[in-house]
Amino acid sequence: MNERIRQLYYECQDESQSTEQCYQKFAELIVRECAEMGDNFDGQPTGNEVRKYLTAGDAIREYFGVE
Repeated sequence: MNERIRQLYYECQDESQSTEQCYQKFAELIVRECAEMGDNFDGQPTGNEVRKYLTAGDAIREYFGVE
């Protein structure tokens, strides 16, 4: 599992929430992060990356470590 997914999982942990509420919050955090990436996607690499993404989906899958 990608470190960012682990961080989002721990963000949703709250002892006062039910398991279902935690899952819902976790899913919401992932969707928000993906939407933000999509909103800001221009197909260009960031930082020192030399790879150009074909789609926002490619960038999101790589970011979360999903093949």
